[in-house]
Amino acid sequence: MKKIMLLFLTILAIGCKEQTKKEEAKSVDKKENVKKKRPVAFEEGKFFEVDGKKMLYGGENENEHFDITNYLLKDEQFHYGIGREKFPALLKPEFISVAEANKVWADSTRFLLAQSGNEVKAYAVKDLTRHEIVNDVLDGQPIMAVYCILADLGAIYERKYGDKELTFALSGYTYYDENVWNGLDGFVFWDRETESLWWPLIGKGVSGPLMDVKLIEMDKNKWSDTHWKNIRENHPNAKVLKSGQDFERPTEWKKIEDVASIVENFSVEK
Repeated sequence: MKKIMLLFLTILAIGCKEQTKKEEAKSVDKKENVKKKRPVAFEEGKFFEVDGKKMLYGGENENEHFDITNYLLKDEQFHYGIGREKFPALLKPEFISVAEANKVWADSTRFLLAQSGNEVKAYAVKDLTRHEIVNDVLDGQPIMAVYCILADLGAIYERKYGDKELTFALSGYTYYDENVWNGLDGFVFWDRETESLWWPLIGKGVSGPLMDVKLIEMDKNKWSDTHWKNIRENHPNAKVLKSGQDFERPTEWKKIEDVASIVENFSVEK
């Protein structure tokens, strides 16, 4: 009888443990689902019309909203909408030496590295997570270093389109498409010169005058996703992005009225 009772208690204990594991797994899944849930821009009232134009909220001031009439994306797949100047996308970044940076970064710290001619620049992913976009110049050519933590997208792009230069910033939105990058959210940015929106996960403009114009990724032989140890050992003269930068956002900037040459020469082939 004691043996039967002992066997029964053992089975009961095992069953309870299995049930506890299942409940814990469900709890983790539930937490993950809650974690992944992000504010849906459409439900937050970020889309509206003005004088027959479809607009997307861009900030507290009326002149900050985006004209997205006839745009390529879908309203319900936008997240957030915090305003287009909330992230400090740098315009005039400052740099420090490798010797100074070596006091800050561990060998395993992840960096984007860009090099052209005799100039080398390094951007810590940790800093890029804060800025998301750094407008810069490398060997006389306008470039930008970008990183999106949600999609784990880091890249170096060119900013020169023929004889015209674009300056990029964050829109305050992310966007997802189940058929792109496994449905991961990716940041949406805009250029100050035409106020077009761009979605880097598909590599092109998605609204405004530069819709369907491609983002120009820098030659992959000139940039890499690397670590501090490589930079410290192989690029002692590199300029390293200084941490903690911010700036007063500009209230106006030069616009490009005629984008015909950009559209003609840089549109994505369909």
